Amino acid sequence: MKKSMLALGLLMVTSACDGSGMAEVKQPSLGGPQPVLFEKQWNAGLERNEPKLQVQKLEENIVVIRQSLLTNFESPFMYLLLGDEKALLIDTGASDVGLRKAVDGILDKWQLERNLKPLSLIVMHSHGHGDHVYGDSAFKDRPNTTIVGHSVDDVKQYFGLSDWPEGSSSIDLGGQEAVIFPAPGHHDSHLMIHPKGTQYLLTGDSVYPGRLYFRCDRIGQFKNTIDKIGRYAEANGIKWALGTHIEMKNVPGETFSPQDNKRPNEHLLELPSSIFADISAALSETFDAPVVKAYDYFVLFPHPADPRGKTPPNWCAS
Repeated sequence: MKKSMLALGLLMVTSACDGSGMAEVKQPSLGGPQPVLFEKQWNAGLERNEPKLQVQKLEENIVVIRQSLLTNFESPFMYLLLGDEKALLIDTGASDVGLRKAVDGILDKWQLERNLKPLSLIVMHSHGHGDHVYGDSAFKDRPNTTIVGHSVDDVKQYFGLSDWPEGSSSIDLGGQEAVIFPAPGHHDSHLMIHPKGTQYLLTGDSVYPGRLYFRCDRIGQFKNTIDKIGRYAEANGIKWALGTHIEMKNVPGETFSPQDNKRPNEHLLELPSSIFADISAALSETFDAPVVKAYDYFVLFPHPADPRGKTPPNWCAS
């Protein structure tokens, strides 16, 4: 889905969903909660000299990168998993903000500290929407780098997901393994990733503190994905879901508008694994008549295949 097609509808529904109808910089006063998993709060567009990218470690071998709100309202999060032989970059952002230089710097430091040979880099995507693939071109001429396509056929072939949308596969990075799951619903080729041996699930645009977009006629597919991943999370000790955006305020049910490029009091990026059951219950509640509806930590945002001439929240029925 091209989010630009939903811009008008989103602006019309925002008020109904907001409760009313590797750079070192000085940390601004964000007014939000203290992070559970990260050393610092994420930059939220509050300082004019905010760097284009903010880099924080989740673990020694898991790096999280956020694109600044001052460069693009989507402000996506990207993930870099580091092994002894390979590195896996998940998503490339919404515009050209120097991601390749940042990734190269992280890899150089990692290799030097561990006396490793240069790692090969795999560039993959949580899904194929533009705010997650724009930066691919910066890596096309990078040596020892593979860019995975983002169609269903591309990801099925590269990751060996022959039972799509069921099953899973894994990538051995050397000392770290990443488990890859089909997760269609938000996007046909959506994937989720579990850095094996951790309590984290990287959930892309399917689960994050914000507007969960899916087509009205694919609510069943989206719910199947949420239920499947929820079962995996419970069986494998997953405690945290980490997505690719923050759109919720740190106030239950309230969201920021896309025009808000300064977002004090953002919700945390990390969500407890109980969020899978919460989303599933919300989908069950609205299954027969999908509707845009805000909950404490997310907004269900079903949309018609062609939203032109239709307005939320009940535009699935129109």
